[in-house]
Amino acid sequence: MDTALVVGGTRFIGRHLVSDLVENGYDVVIFNRGNHDNPFEDDARVRHVEGDRTDDGALRSANAAVEPDAVFDCVAYKPREVVAATEIFSNADAYVYVSSGAAYGAEEIPKREGITELCPCSDDQLTDDSAESYGPRKAEGDRVVFDAASRGVDAMSVRPTIVYGPHDYTERLDYWIDRVENYDRVVVPGDGTNVWHRAYVEDVATALRLVAEEGEAGTAYNVGDRRALTLEETVHEIADAAGTDVEVVHAGERELAAAGLSGDDFVFYRDYPHLLDTSELAALGWDSTPVGEAMARSVEDHRDADRDGAEHDPGRDAEESVLSILDTL
Repeated sequence: MDTALVVGGTRFIGRHLVSDLVENGYDVVIFNRGNHDNPFEDDARVRHVEGDRTDDGALRSANAAVEPDAVFDCVAYKPREVVAATEIFSNADAYVYVSSGAAYGAEEIPKREGITELCPCSDDQLTDDSAESYGPRKAEGDRVVFDAASRGVDAMSVRPTIVYGPHDYTERLDYWIDRVENYDRVVVPGDGTNVWHRAYVEDVATALRLVAEEGEAGTAYNVGDRRALTLEETVHEIADAAGTDVEVVHAGERELAAAGLSGDDFVFYRDYPHLLDTSELAALGWDSTPVGEAMARSVEDHRDADRDGAEHDPGRDAEESVLSILDTL
């Protein structure tokens, strides 16, 4: 495969994917509305076609102009968009849909492709934009991919769990980095052993390319760090990367409630573990970046960026109340 079309391509996962594709010798075209700064504007190796991915006519025009060997769909959020894309790009050697670990509808440890049940998707959820329908919509997109593959389309799905790393506009990890870099004591809900599997963004990009090159049509591939961290381990990895020391303070449900908080107020906290089996992807030759390296790059990027994770902040005053309560016990 020589030519890749990336639907999206300028913000986070797509941005890293474009870089990975260029480094691996692809001619790359990004297709988006141009609403965000294009980091590849001055890179002659990356062309830009402007258009709205919800406009089927614009997608057809891009397909005719580019004739891509591989298509990477980073911004398909509704099943009808996947239906259109699998039809329009049916002649490509690979169509790779970026799904999500949120597509899984059953709580199992670990969640496995083809085994763990996917979320159902109601008629109302098909067109809904809420966070609550995100997993069901991604699951339905997966089912569209499988159906297309049954009709001869070389369509595959990649399911990343929570993605982190440089240029992460969600700022989820930035909240914890900001806490570690600014406070000696960091409140962690529960006993610190909860697991919400995460995936380093550069590894997600590599996985997408590898699935296009080596994956099997009609197959989904989970992506997540080969070493999954507990929340407490995450805080300590950040501290190591930042070159600082921090005390992790565990806060139970009662202490949090006394300060008007709950575990759900803390990003990356999840009561039941969320862990994806990544052996199918590893069988294609994929591996993940060591967590220490990934965290060091994330901390360096945080320091260079204007991000602090404030929208995920449960309130330092409330946390100080929790610390005061715990200090009296």
